[in-house]
Amino acid sequence: MTPFLCLCMMGGLAIFSSTMSKNPALPLFIHSLGVDEGTLGFIAAASTVVGIIASLPAGVLSDLWGRRRVILLSMAVFATAPFLYLLVHAPWHLVLVRVYHGLATAMLGPVALAAVADTFREGRGEQMGWYSSATMVGRFLAPTVGGLLIFGEDFRWVYLGCGAAGLLALLAALQLPRLGQTTQPGGPGARWVMMRRELHLILTSRSLLLTSGVEAVQYFAFGAVETFLPLYLKGLGWEPRVIGPLFTAQVLVTALTKPLMGRLSDRWGRKGPIVAGLLIGAGAMAAMPWMHTWWPMAMLTALFGLGVATVTASTSALVSDLSRAAAYGASLGVLSSVMDVGHSTGPMAAGLLVAAWGYSPAFALIAVLLAVCATLFAILMRPETRKTETEGRN
Repeated sequence: MTPFLCLCMMGGLAIFSSTMSKNPALPLFIHSLGVDEGTLGFIAAASTVVGIIASLPAGVLSDLWGRRRVILLSMAVFATAPFLYLLVHAPWHLVLVRVYHGLATAMLGPVALAAVADTFREGRGEQMGWYSSATMVGRFLAPTVGGLLIFGEDFRWVYLGCGAAGLLALLAALQLPRLGQTTQPGGPGARWVMMRRELHLILTSRSLLLTSGVEAVQYFAFGAVETFLPLYLKGLGWEPRVIGPLFTAQVLVTALTKPLMGRLSDRWGRKGPIVAGLLIGAGAMAAMPWMHTWWPMAMLTALFGLGVATVTASTSALVSDLSRAAAYGASLGVLSSVMDVGHSTGPMAAGLLVAAWGYSPAFALIAVLLAVCATLFAILMRPETRKTETEGRN
């Protein structure tokens, strides 16, 4: 098995395990502990907050210690955290477990992409797309398998299943080699001085921060759609069994098209696909509240999934292009942290907009945000992107 295939298998199993722990089990588990709906969301969001805080330090540590060590550390959390759910008897226990479990995905996300960036200089966007699609397979299968392992209010089997998948992910990670990471010269002190210099460059880079902001806006919209489109359709009288396949179609389109979108960004440049993907998502989102039949809505959710794939297949690759090899982890950690901010605030902001004005104006305003972001990105990234692409070809 090639190192890249091993990395994809590990990522798919890890995301399968973490997704199964929360969808659909987590809200049901929280509710079974006597927690009301108003508090439930805060407990569920505990792991996302960890991602905002921990992704950048995880990326920096991977630059200093090596990708494999940090990946193995994250896999150790993936393999042990599910079994801690079996010890939960109070809501605050669950908060602690979710914080611990959140460390795993916070570490894995940027570091695994940095490992892909280390391994592939050519075709980086396409290979990042394949890795992301592998994790989406796990994300796609997890809710179905997790639902089958819940028996009434007995959640033991679902978390045992999560633990088994986490252990398999750890076994796959143990097979990983060093993955071609660039070695920084000098001892630990010299490497840390160099990393501080790289961090200063990253955090003051307009291009890198703008690219991270684009991904945050994309996930802001994604979080709004995944949270409030089901509620909108339920208000139309749609049954859950009819709503579910819409999101299956969205995930499938994203997973299937992301490698292709990454290949196109390798060939044509990163900026064009990012702008196009934002505009595709804006159009699909603005039209959603005006559709009242299944097939047109399925086409719109699939189109939105294509927009997500087009944007995110290019943003990670562009951040790598804009960074030095010695700081891939830190750069992608910034991207991951900013993305988590967008993903976590999207549902909250959308909820306020829906409560104030209704679904159509709320979705339209977020669509406008996507379109404005696309315009600003097209204008502000032009000089830096052209330079980066030219250097990448030479």
